[in-house]
Amino acid sequence: MRKILFTLFFVFISLTAFCQYKYRDSNRIGISFGVNQFTLNTENFMTKPDLGWNAGLSMRGNFYNNWDMVYVIQFSENNFTVATNSLTLAQENVNYKLASAQVSLQVSYKLVENHLSIEFGPIVQVNGKLNIDNSDENNVISGTTLLAKDIREISNFNFYPTLGITFGVRHFRANVSYQYGVNNMLENLNNKNLGVNFKGNPGILNGNLIIYL
Repeated sequence: MRKILFTLFFVFISLTAFCQYKYRDSNRIGISFGVNQFTLNTENFMTKPDLGWNAGLSMRGNFYNNWDMVYVIQFSENNFTVATNSLTLAQENVNYKLASAQVSLQVSYKLVENHLSIEFGPIVQVNGKLNIDNSDENNVISGTTLLAKDIREISNFNFYPTLGITFGVRHFRANVSYQYGVNNMLENLNNKNLGVNFKGNPGILNGNLIIYL
């Protein structure tokens, strides 16, 4: 996971260097931080969305007329819960944490210069394993015979189309975006012979503040 994160960071630095060369008079580096709400859309078990956090860097540069290009690298902790039964048969919602990193290339259309724009484009996300508390590992996932620890090893990569809006002033803006994962996040579980056909698509609602330097 660390090697992948370092690779993503160097990709971002390379894109930034290219962008600086081509648009040296109009580039803006942004530092972003905010929150996300992660939803795992699946029929295999009962899930609920929960809040996580985001932090990242971006580069915004002029592309053509009212269009900008936006390069982003973002690190996140995503959270959601799964309904389970504990060893005492009590119902418990187990919290799953997902550490992830995203690299995106988005097209931005400026509705109002320096104040309002809409963005869309592809995002590639690198995932770690799902993490849960040790005390919850042997809970039984409601409606199944699976233990909470059985579903930790999800797919390492996800692809998200994203749509968002950015608003504010020249050096301080807010961004709200929605991402939907088009590939099966639970595909890795189908290789573990658990007797279940797993399918789950993630959806992420982000709200970030961006400081442009």
